Amino acid sequence: MSLLVVGLSHRTTPVGVLERAALTGDARPRLLHASAASATVAEAALLSTCNRIELYADVDKFHAGVAELSGLLAEHSGVSLEELTAHLYVHYEDRAVHHLFSVACGLDSMVVGEGQILGQIRDALSLAQEEHTAARGLNELFQQALRVGKRAHSETGIDKAGQSLVTFGLEQVAAAIGPVAGKRVLVVGAGSMSSLAAATLDRAGVADLAIANRTPERAERLAAGLGARTVPFDKVAEAMADADLVVSCTGAAGLVIDAGQVRAAVRARGALDGAGPLALLDLAMPRDVDAEVHSVPGAHLVDIESLAAAAADRHGAVDVDAVRGIVAHEVEAFGAAQRAARITPTVVALRTMASDVVLSELERLDGRLPDLDPRSRAEIAQTVRRVVDKLLHAPTVRVKQLAGEPGGANYAEALRELFDLDPSAVEAVSGAPKQAAGPRAAGAQVAAARGDVR
Repeated sequence: MSLLVVGLSHRTTPVGVLERAALTGDARPRLLHASAASATVAEAALLSTCNRIELYADVDKFHAGVAELSGLLAEHSGVSLEELTAHLYVHYEDRAVHHLFSVACGLDSMVVGEGQILGQIRDALSLAQEEHTAARGLNELFQQALRVGKRAHSETGIDKAGQSLVTFGLEQVAAAIGPVAGKRVLVVGAGSMSSLAAATLDRAGVADLAIANRTPERAERLAAGLGARTVPFDKVAEAMADADLVVSCTGAAGLVIDAGQVRAAVRARGALDGAGPLALLDLAMPRDVDAEVHSVPGAHLVDIESLAAAAADRHGAVDVDAVRGIVAHEVEAFGAAQRAARITPTVVALRTMASDVVLSELERLDGRLPDLDPRSRAEIAQTVRRVVDKLLHAPTVRVKQLAGEPGGANYAEALRELFDLDPSAVEAVSGAPKQAAGPRAAGAQVAAARGDVR
């Protein structure tokens, strides 16, 4: 597998561009299918979160693959390729594996060490499996990434150092309105992030917790598990007036809460005794809450953009040396295993050819010595096979060892040349399907094509 990653994240891209590039609705499966249908791509998976969009693909050509995937990201995100190119990063083969393992461990997260990314990687793999765009290569890669992430969290203290985006966001909210304990909170949305927020708030001891969602049944299920109440989705604007904090994270393509609704809620709160500012925590991408709310008097908005700025300004870097060591070791082990696996079809084809030669020679022997008794024939056959096995044992064991080293693919090629192995025989052993999709237009030149590979 020649792994290629083309993506953009909070580290390389302004939040405004990330927001416009966010994939909603059926855009994710459509992008997956378009990628897998490319002439340069054998498998594809998509990791799309609130602060990253990354395409993972098994490609047969690096530059063509980069151009193809970049063009598809632009096409399906709605952001022009010219604008997108300035923010894209590209990783290839071992660097691509290193990137995914680092992401799985939380090293590349906005809040270093957060564990939610493991669930998001699992969801990315599930989607690729459901859409039949991932085969053996990406399945093994993503499964290993999940194992590496779990290992990092179990063997190091990164869990203690890391926070989820929810807890980090609530920490920023608390700076404006104080601890959330005893506060009245409205959670808009009932997906994984909203559910995590609701559970975190419940544990923090809020005085009142209300859930609103477009699908009432989902809101009721979430509320029932927490002893919360529900609010009709069309009553969110009115319910904000009775809340100290509104947490919103839906999958809506447009705004859920506009500045006018926040102004009205702030005015209504003004009539309440001791009412402080109305805080809003927007964890959605694209945003749920109008950015204009930042300038509404009596309201305090914390959104992905302000969280990114706060994360960048944090003092006291987390000690992640141990996790980096785990990632480096796992990348090396994964690469060695992959390189060794590539030579297996060649070794199997060689041994099959040797077995065929033995069989052919025994048949010739039967023709030349038709009166040979069965016991003598069996002894001769066993001797011949033992000689062939001994001759092949040392070189095939050694070539598997050497194949695990960088450049190991050259040994497979040498075996094929030295023994004149039929390429179709090797392909038959590997069982790798050929890409059947037709070619696509490559689009404009991208960062990697001009040598800008990060």
